[in-house]
Amino acid sequence: MAVNITDPEWARAELAKFLELTELHRKPERPGGVMRFSASMSNRGDEKEILASAQVVEQILDRVLPRWRTDVPDDRNGLVNRWCQHREAAQRADTVLVRDAEIRARLGDDAPDLNASSMHPWAWEGARALWQSGHFREAVTAAGRKVNAETQNKLGRKDASETKLFQQAFSQDPPKPGQPRLRLMEDDGSDTFKSTHRGAMAFAEGFFAAIRNPNSHADDLPELPEHEALEQLASLSVLARWVDTATVID
Repeated sequence: MAVNITDPEWARAELAKFLELTELHRKPERPGGVMRFSASMSNRGDEKEILASAQVVEQILDRVLPRWRTDVPDDRNGLVNRWCQHREAAQRADTVLVRDAEIRARLGDDAPDLNASSMHPWAWEGARALWQSGHFREAVTAAGRKVNAETQNKLGRKDASETKLFQQAFSQDPPKPGQPRLRLMEDDGSDTFKSTHRGAMAFAEGFFAAIRNPNSHADDLPELPEHEALEQLASLSVLARWVDTATVID
């Protein structure tokens, strides 16, 4: 997957700073030449500095290695350095940032890539937590709930949801009391207006019927491969962007 980082050099500098702050070193000897042992090993930076750096680094890792929390072991040397998992993830991410373009070119895979973090926020933020723990089917379901809720909020409705909500929202009929419409373009009576809103309605119906509803029965289905879940999330992002940019007519 392509790295979605605007300024890789800045990201690498932040990773390097974090690695330096969390490096273990032995404290100086006590007065009188008495050596400290394992308990004397500590991070070079103080806790406040490390926590501030980690806040930034975690966001970089989420972009470069979205599944680092589950893919990178977190139990090695945990008693010695609580930042062990972060450090290994930072080292991996730095390598990705340095060599991503080279690897993709050498392996012949430099086609455009899809990154979840660049999707509409309603889709990605709804899915993020479950996605990062590898629950892809549930992540798409959660994102569907998020987009549904944001659409209800935009229309000021709680009496309809999912298929019924979007059927009424994109209906070409004039608005009714309690049933405002979403307009993706001005109603000029053209075939373009009609096809655009007919298509948006059908698109939403298709998502909830063929993706959201089956995914809601995740206990009865195998986990989705990540690339298939990404395709489903992308379709939801399209719907979210239409709703977000549409004009409400009531």
